[in-house]
Parts: sequence; structure tokens; C-alpha cells
Amino acid sequence: MSQIKNQSAILETLHGWYALPLLDLVYKAATIHRENFATDDIQRCVLLSIKTGGCPEDCGYCSQSSHNAADIDRTPLLTVEEVREKAEAAKAIGATRFCMGAAWRNPKDGESFDRVLEMVKTVRGLEMEACVTLGMLTPSQAKRLKEAGLTAYNHNLDTSREHYSEVIQTRTYDDRLDTVRTVAEAGISVCCGGILGMGESEEDRLKLLAELSMMPIPPESIPINLLVPIQGTPLENAPPVDPFQVIRLIAVTRLAFPKARVRLSAGRDKMEPTYQTLCFLAGANSIFYGDKLLTAPNPTSSDDASLLESLGLPVPEGARKPSYDGRKMKLPLSV
Repeated sequence: MSQIKNQSAILETLHGWYALPLLDLVYKAATIHRENFATDDIQRCVLLSIKTGGCPEDCGYCSQSSHNAADIDRTPLLTVEEVREKAEAAKAIGATRFCMGAAWRNPKDGESFDRVLEMVKTVRGLEMEACVTLGMLTPSQAKRLKEAGLTAYNHNLDTSREHYSEVIQTRTYDDRLDTVRTVAEAGISVCCGGILGMGESEEDRLKLLAELSMMPIPPESIPINLLVPIQGTPLENAPPVDPFQVIRLIAVTRLAFPKARVRLSAGRDKMEPTYQTLCFLAGANSIFYGDKLLTAPNPTSSDDASLLESLGLPVPEGARKPSYDGRKMKLPLSV
């Protein structure tokens, strides 16, 4: 798929897969998945908001936007020691990647960015993968993050180019692509995906995958977020996405990106165990741990342990410990 650079040709291929009978599509995706990953390999990630609220962007889905009226507790940038404690707790429940998000349009050089670099070094010192999402970056900032040991940088495209302006006006689609390019050129793995349920069409979702396919270096991980409608945001009354459409998109994503992590992200609390299981069968192989995604609920680590155990998958002992209280972690809505 990465060899096809013409968008119309990519879309034609994606349409062909998407139109398959669902059981045939899932079987095809599951076969490709097993050629590239072990069946018991579901990555566990924890996502921490290191600076919450007050973002100048106007993303219609986000509770952290200063343009929206969502009722959230704004918090300043955490200390390195606070991040260390959260990362150690995440590792104790079996997380292998620790992701940190700050509600910035773009980080400013100085003490705050230097502190983020120390956070990255701290997480890496715990023998965990480190990912951050900080908004737009300069080449110099990307280089410094790489030198600090950053594993991956998350910067979602969110939706198709055509639908993007219906959701966000303060940043262009090309701004997002420029940031992804800057990160990749610095030698950092790219984590880039989208959000389903923002009024987009199924065609928009396939166009998002086409944009990802046209990147010079395919994303290392692709988060698939389901919109969590937050009161006080423009999308607070958005209807849920048809589960079969979600499963289809995950399967097509797996076929288009055989070696990428396809991550079930926001909205998983609304998924019944059988729904999640079909997503895993279709090619999803990564989840977020933690009881909260900012103001939105998320399955608890013990709930996830029960699900994975019922599927015959390995479960870290620490995931069952009631002493871990993920509700104390303020997490971004989506990554």
C-alpha cells in the first residue's frame, strides 16, 4: 500500500476493501494481522494530560478548547516528579507506552519545553516507550525531543481534508501535515489517526486513510477514536457511530497498514466486550488504560484485565490491583 502514491488509486483500493462482505473483510484483515503480529500482542498505553485546558485552538470536539464551554478543571504543567509517579503507576498495571499530552497550540521554547524534555527522559528511564502530543513543532524542537529519547509523537489529522474545516478553523489541514513531516524528518515515529462521529461520511474516513497512506513514512501507530460528546462543545449532541462501520474501518486500516499499531482509543467505554473483541479480530492491537479520558469515562484497568483474560490473552498481575486509582489521572480526550 505504501508504494501507491496516487490518491485516487489509493481510494480505489480502500473502497474495494471497504465494500467486501463484512465477514470476508474481517477474515482478510485478520490474516494480514497474524502475518505481522502475534495474536496475543495487544499493546497497553496510558495517556496523561500534563497541562489541561486553555487551548487556543477551536476543535469542535475538545473539552480543553478555550472556545468551548465545557466544565473542566484547568491545570498548569505538571512537575517531572508528578509525571514519574504516574508513569510508575502505569507501568505497574502493565502499560508499555506512556503518552503525555499538553493543551497547547504549539510549545514555546524555554522552561516549560525543557521540563517536557525531562519528562520524556524520565519515562524512558523507566524502560517504557514515551509519546507526547504538544501541538505544532519547529524542526529544532523535534530534534531536541528525539535527542531526549522520544519514541513517538502523536498529531492526529482527525478527519478528511474536505471535512476538516467543519470541525476546526484555527489550524489548517496542511499545518497538521507539516507537523507530521517535521516529526518524521527528525527520526521520531509518527502516531497519527482520527476521530469518528464528527458528522463525517464513510467516504471522509477512507480519505483520511488515503492521506495517511500518502505519507513518505507510514504512521507507526494509528489511533481510532470514537467521539465522546462533551457537554459545552459544538459536538455535544453528535450521534454514535454504527459499530459495523467502526469494525469495517479498523479492518481496512489493518489492510492498508499491515505493520502499524491500530489503537482503540477514546469511546471504548461505550463498547461492549463483544464489540471490542470484533475490533481486535479485525486488526486492532493497542488500547489505552486508565479510568478516565479527561471528562470522559474509560474502562478501568481491572475491566480490561477481565476482558483480555476472557479472550485468553496475558494479563499483568498489577492490572488487577485495586490500589491503582486511574481516576486521579487527568487524561486528554483523544490522541
